Amino acid sequence: MNKYPSSSYYAYQRGSDFDLESGSVRKSRKPKTSFPRMFVNRVHHLFKLHPVLVSILLVSFGITVLIFISSIYESQFPSSSVAYKKKDLDNDVYPFANLKNLVMVAGHSVYTSSNCGRLDKEESWFLESYQKHPGQAATFLSHIEEGVEAAGRDDEALLLFSGGETRKEAGPRSEAQSYWAVAESKGWFGKDDVRSRALTEEHARDSFENLLFSVCRFRELTGSYPHNITVKRPFSFKCLHSLISIVMLMYISWWWIQVVSYDFKEERFAHLHRSAMGFPESRFRYLGTPASLESKEAALKGEAMVRAQFQEDPYGCVGSLWRKKLKRDPFHRTIPYPNGCPEIRGLFRYCGSAPFPGSLPWD
Repeated sequence: MNKYPSSSYYAYQRGSDFDLESGSVRKSRKPKTSFPRMFVNRVHHLFKLHPVLVSILLVSFGITVLIFISSIYESQFPSSSVAYKKKDLDNDVYPFANLKNLVMVAGHSVYTSSNCGRLDKEESWFLESYQKHPGQAATFLSHIEEGVEAAGRDDEALLLFSGGETRKEAGPRSEAQSYWAVAESKGWFGKDDVRSRALTEEHARDSFENLLFSVCRFRELTGSYPHNITVKRPFSFKCLHSLISIVMLMYISWWWIQVVSYDFKEERFAHLHRSAMGFPESRFRYLGTPASLESKEAALKGEAMVRAQFQEDPYGCVGSLWRKKLKRDPFHRTIPYPNGCPEIRGLFRYCGSAPFPGSLPWD
């Protein structure tokens, strides 16, 4: 009896095709693996060997692709900040391109009376509890007049009243519009030529934004940035050296920003806010007017507290200063900046206790 092997018998070789006509064996063709599948298999294999390294490489590759796509999109569809131009003007000319200097009056209240003859009455203004003192309304008029006078002394100055719709009870009326309307009712204090150069910045919610937003608004209207921020102190012999320096600087360059507010806020504007925006001290001026006698003591205490907060949070972007901003925006206005001043976009986005590390147009 023939003995057969115990293993299974195969008539034809496995993995091959037998050609009955030629009697030969043809090797079967293996199905081709697609490139994407081969790539995925290779990456999967490498991931098993070096999971951390492969993960980093994949993330880096993804970010590179996104940046490449974003750059193509930006080149085809430039953003409004990059492609900022006043297209409704002939030859892209800015409406106040001939003005070089900025006079900024910081708003402190909203005028609510329908009677323009009661401008110096406290009941005509919406006042917070800490503002309800005799003579308070007169200080607002003093700020407005001082701003108009400063702009009147300089034919190349743009006057901006700065302040948003900060009080819900006062309605959707801004501090800036209130100040402009008061100046209008006062006949611009005899400086009629200033009217055509007086506009508003209606989004600022605190003193730092008064300064920052006004600089951006100046850029929107003129196409450039003011060269200097000017500080003026109440005169004394101690200020004589500063006065001489200012006069010497006037011969070098007559481009200014003049900030008008209370004299007790000078340290806040001239040091804290100026430093946060990176302006050199020698190019900064301040026009301070006194507070009412009845409110001076309380004002100094309140100012010391606010100044301490800005020392810890120079850009007002966290903590109590940030919460105060939110409360001062009861109508949820969308802030348009920095679309009109793309060169300082980084300054608008920065939040930190250290000075802004990026470059600025006035460096």
